[in-house]
Amino acid sequence: MTAPSELDAGIRSVLKQHGRLSQDADTLADDADLYQAGMSSHASVNVMLGLEGQFDVEFPDRMLTRSVFSSIAAIRAALDELLG
Repeated sequence: MTAPSELDAGIRSVLKQHGRLSQDADTLADDADLYQAGMSSHASVNVMLGLEGQFDVEFPDRMLTRSVFSSIAAIRAALDELLG
């Protein structure tokens, strides 16, 4: 299992690389809306692929929703579930 701080660092790193955010991912609150911070639907797909590579997981179809990628906290919850 990945430690929470490592998980957050990995999420923020992927967001920096793929999220196309209008502000630095390190400055965002965990519950900040990533779409309001500039992430497009297209960028969210790239974020998902980046997260799959970073954490060696695969998001199942049921998790491929806007809400799963809406915030760092939502992404963390999904990864917690996938990483068990």
